[in-house]
Amino acid sequence: MNWIILILAGLMEVAFTFCLGKTKAVIGTERLWWWSGFIVALALSMFLMAKATEKLPIGTV
Repeated sequence: MNWIILILAGLMEVAFTFCLGKTKAVIGTERLWWWSGFIVALALSMFLMAKATEKLPIGTV
């Protein structure tokens, strides 16, 4: 189960870098939505990584 959590954390890292890249290409309120997606994905990534380190070695995570 911890490996699945770790994989999801990795996918969230891809999502937050994608959202960050999109903020450069848009203007107006759409930019706000991409920034919100960035913050949510970043928070989820960090939370899932913290959960994965409870059972997996920190070097693996």
